[in-house]
Parts: sequence; structure tokens; C-alpha cells
Amino acid sequence: MLVSQIIRNKPQQGVMTLAPGATLLDASELLAEKRIGAVVVSSDGEKVDGILSERDIVREIGKRGVSVLEVNVETVMTRNVFGCSPDDNADLVLQTMTQKRFRHLPVMEDGKMIALISIGDVVAARLAELELEKDALTGMIMGY
Repeated sequence: MLVSQIIRNKPQQGVMTLAPGATLLDASELLAEKRIGAVVVSSDGEKVDGILSERDIVREIGKRGVSVLEVNVETVMTRNVFGCSPDDNADLVLQTMTQKRFRHLPVMEDGKMIALISIGDVVAARLAELELEKDALTGMIMGY
């Protein structure tokens, strides 16, 4: 299965982004409203400047207190973001996400972000694929 197939099956298309000057409070509100675990920080909506997860926000509150919610996301975001391509194999993407402990990856095409996938998206796609394989094998064994 390819990343492009996972993107097609996502219920919500598009990527939530925030400008680098938005505050952690803005990010928290967006994450809560959209019920998502991460937001891409982008000055133009296509280029990935960084990524900010709910874990990043919680970690900063734990270190610096709630006043950190007024800090701009660009000071806390992860800058060196690992991405993938729509043509990448989902199993390899899952392996990379697991090994590097990433929960979200931007999907890049021609230097532009076209989607954001979560580890949950990849696992759900893999489980669906395994279910189809199981059904096909059962059908062959049972003769239907």
C-alpha cells in the first residue's frame, strides 16, 4: 500500500496550518477544536516551517508554566521535520514513524505539502489491508 492510498481514504482532506507568529494558546485552541494531535507551522500553507504537537505544548507547560501559552509557536515547534512522499510504501513509513517516534508526517510532493498523515492513519490502513488479505485467503480455503 502506498501513502497516496492512505491520503485518499482519510475522512478529512487538507492540512491544518498555523503561521509561525501564532501563540501556543492559538495552537491549543485549534488542536482542541479540530480534535487533532498536531498542526503544521507554515508561513504560506504549503511549505513546512515546522510542526507542533500536543505533546510539545504539554512539555513546555510542564517546564515553563502556563505563561508559555503566550509564546509564538515558532519558538517551540520542531524545525527539522521528516516527511514522506505519496509514492512511499506505507509499511516503510510505519517503520520509520515507529523507530523515530514520530506521530505525524507531512506528505510532500514537488516541494509542497499536500497532506498530513498520522501513525493512526497508517495503522488503520494496514489493518484494513490485512483484513482483505485474510478474507481472500479464507475464500480460497473455503472454496468461494
